[in-house]
Amino acid sequence: MEVRDLHVHYGGVRALEGATISLDEGEVVALMGPNGAGKSTILKSMFGLAPVTKGSVYWHGEKVTPVHYEMVERGISFVPQGRRVFTHLTVEENLEVGAYVVKSKKIIRERIAALLDFFPALKQKRKQSSGTLSGGQQQMLAIARGLMTDPKILLLDEPSLGLSPKLVKEVFAKIKQLNEDRKMAVMIVEHNVRSLLSMADRGYVLDKGRVVVEDNAKDLRESDILEKVFLGQYDEQTSI
Repeated sequence: MEVRDLHVHYGGVRALEGATISLDEGEVVALMGPNGAGKSTILKSMFGLAPVTKGSVYWHGEKVTPVHYEMVERGISFVPQGRRVFTHLTVEENLEVGAYVVKSKKIIRERIAALLDFFPALKQKRKQSSGTLSGGQQQMLAIARGLMTDPKILLLDEPSLGLSPKLVKEVFAKIKQLNEDRKMAVMIVEHNVRSLLSMADRGYVLDKGRVVVEDNAKDLRESDILEKVFLGQYDEQTSI
């Protein structure tokens, strides 16, 4: 999947100014940068939730106009930030909601069973209201719900937000396992840069709605580019 020369404006706010980003089959791509850089907008644009004013989105090389329910049918799942689970529903009911495009009740039951096995902490609380879960458990439930459609691409927005270091490690381990076991492509917006780059293949650094650097994760870890961007000291003529 790819976005080319993407421009997104929210009223007078220019969230993206000509961003070009791609995600290849089976890879993990990190989106990094300071607040307001346009990272979350990239994910929303790919999923059909942002007002694109210019630029194009491509799926397997074909230009598409993203509409969220059509992107789900194509095999794309978006997990927004903030652990947005339905707190009045049980764990199982949340998972059922995530399967809204799946017609077969048998497949839904099988996927719920498989995901509860994959997330043992959820299996123990399958009949409990999701509002009683810990922050880490709610984040895992949000991810599990996004997996109910058996996606080819998983778009994750700040999966470690508000979690303790121990829970961050657990959540990232699960994401990496999904990538390796299912060959699922993953694009992640994340401020926990150290954890993210340890599992990513490539990364993009955004600033003020533009991509300022693209490189492999190893070189990004070893450079000072992120520090410069976050401190507002990045010079466009500077290369890694």
